[in-house]
Amino acid sequence: EVRLVESGGGSVQAGGSLTLSCTASGLTFDEYEMGWFRQAPGKKREGVSHIGKNGVGTYYADSVKGRFTISEDNAKKTVYLQMNSLKPEDTAMYTCAGRRFCGGGYWSRSDYTYWGQGTQVTVTS
Repeated sequence: EVRLVESGGGSVQAGGSLTLSCTASGLTFDEYEMGWFRQAPGKKREGVSHIGKNGVGTYYADSVKGRFTISEDNAKKTVYLQMNSLKPEDTAMYTCAGRRFCGGGYWSRSDYTYWGQGTQVTVTS
C-alpha cells in the first residue's frame, strides 16, 4: 500500500518560514515524481511545486517562485517544501502527491496517482 504522510505545517507570522515534509512508503521512491498542492477555504486546489524523478527538474507556481524550494532525499523517501517569506495568502492545506515517472504535465490533480492527507499552514499578518 502506498502512503504519503505530510508533516511540518503550523502557524507562523508573515515573513516567517516553514519546511514541509512528505514521507512516502510502499513505493520505489526514485521512480517517482512528486508535487505539492494547496487549497485555501473557498478556493480551488492549486499546484505549488513539482520535482522530477531523482530530483531532476524543479518547477514552481508563479505565486511562490523565489520564496519556496522543493527538494527530496531519496534515501529517506521524503520530499520537502521549504517556504520562506510567507504571506497570509499562503494560508492553505498543503498536500503532497506522487506518480510514477511519466514526464507529463504536473499542475493538475489528475496528473498524480497518490495523495497525502495534507498539513495545514496558517500565516498571520
